[in-house]
Amino acid sequence: MKEAVHIGRNPSSQPDLQQLIREVALGDQEAFAAVYDAMAGSVLGVARAVLRDQAQSEEVAQEVLVEVWRTAPRYRPERGTVVNWILTLAHRRAVDRVRSVEAAAARDHRAALLDRTPEFDEVTEQVEARLEREQVRRCLRTLTEIQRQGVTLAYYRGLTYREVAEALALPLGTVKTRLRDGLVRLRDCLGVSA
Repeated sequence: MKEAVHIGRNPSSQPDLQQLIREVALGDQEAFAAVYDAMAGSVLGVARAVLRDQAQSEEVAQEVLVEVWRTAPRYRPERGTVVNWILTLAHRRAVDRVRSVEAAAARDHRAALLDRTPEFDEVTEQVEARLEREQVRRCLRTLTEIQRQGVTLAYYRGLTYREVAEALALPLGTVKTRLRDGLVRLRDCLGVSA
């Protein structure tokens, strides 16, 4: 029969982690200190292997060991050794941290993209404005010459009715009537509801 080979410490100097976890489950702080001393290095090693960042690894190791203190009553020996249970907690917590960091980075990246994205699509706005101008020009061509001149002077140059009448050498009443008729025709041509 082969004899077990032990690397590192003498196996007799290893604490009985099964017994210690039972005592931790009952709130024994000295037992927890012994579990902490026995497992802290291994927990940190697992965290560091996953995270590759010393500061985060230390945080995760602390979180795992606090979790061991809180959840010791849930440990089930039939499911595996104390060492495996604690190292599984460490691995899961480290993987969760990686996922959390990646999710935060993705959120930050999306937020940065949104900050750089204009609130409106400039190209669409330009195309729509160009189409609207073209439609207005087309509708202006359907007006009589005096209606077109009146609308152009009043709405594009900002002249008052009186100034339009003077510029076209027409009576004020005629200008008002032609402008009103021209605007009605424009409204109908552009499909604008009154």
